[in-house]
Amino acid sequence: MPQPSDPSRRSPRPKSAADAPESAAGNRAAAQRLKMRRELATAAMELFATKGYEATTVDEIAAAAGVARRTFFRHYRSKEEAIFPDHDDTLVRAEAVLNAAPAHEHPLDTVCRGIKEVMRMYAASPAVSVERYRLTREVPTLREREIASVARYERLFTRYLLGHFDERDHHVGNDDPLLAEVAASAVVTAHNHVLRRWLRAGGEGDVEAQLDHAFAIVRETFGTGIGAGRAKVGERGPDTTRESPSDSGAESKARETTGASDEAPVVLTGQDKVLVAVARTDAPLDDVLRTIERALLEQRG
Repeated sequence: MPQPSDPSRRSPRPKSAADAPESAAGNRAAAQRLKMRRELATAAMELFATKGYEATTVDEIAAAAGVARRTFFRHYRSKEEAIFPDHDDTLVRAEAVLNAAPAHEHPLDTVCRGIKEVMRMYAASPAVSVERYRLTREVPTLREREIASVARYERLFTRYLLGHFDERDHHVGNDDPLLAEVAASAVVTAHNHVLRRWLRAGGEGDVEAQLDHAFAIVRETFGTGIGAGRAKVGERGPDTTRESPSDSGAESKARETTGASDEAPVVLTGQDKVLVAVARTDAPLDDVLRTIERALLEQRG
């Protein structure tokens, strides 16, 4: 299937020595920005816990962090944003995982690796994450903000999976776009289920091991129906059913009477009677085995 163009994989401009100071300065600025955002978030969390969300003002959050009100608004548009300081940066990291994925990796595995960046964000500060979870359960405004953040990850992963299919091919019988959206939702849902269970347990336990178990279930459910390189409906590979020079008339007749469809064409070739079956990667295993068994029985009969 055609892969979407990825500007991030174009050849980068060669770096010069003059680029180094600019890069270092940019890294320092980004680190300072993240530090300030986290300090404001800590101040907000402490005030929300002691005074309550509704009773806390932006001025109080800024004062507790030792900065002016205008500094607060340079980092956050509202006080509810202040307890989610890392979602923007985590979204960037998750997207970087997708963009750097090796060509041979199953796209569902790539998405699972990408969303692990989200889990690591929570696991980096268990106490803060547990308190944030408590607040989002109690304050509807914060819960809505969290839901909106999760939706951004789901859209990112859906776009990535759709990139492994032809989005314009919506004819009857083509479920690729549906599979992409459902699989992306399944990955996000599995992540959220494990995350909530971990937070309810006070942030205790090996959350990554729990997440790997959940992802294994998702892969088992969707892994055979979604992937790079699948042929589109109506598209066939090389014609392996043509008679070879060593084929006998009986062998040709065997091909005609096996009843094999395009999903699993069966060929008997050569003097040693070698049976060759060709099946699509998403063909049900039972169908493939039945086709092979029928071909063998017909030849032996």
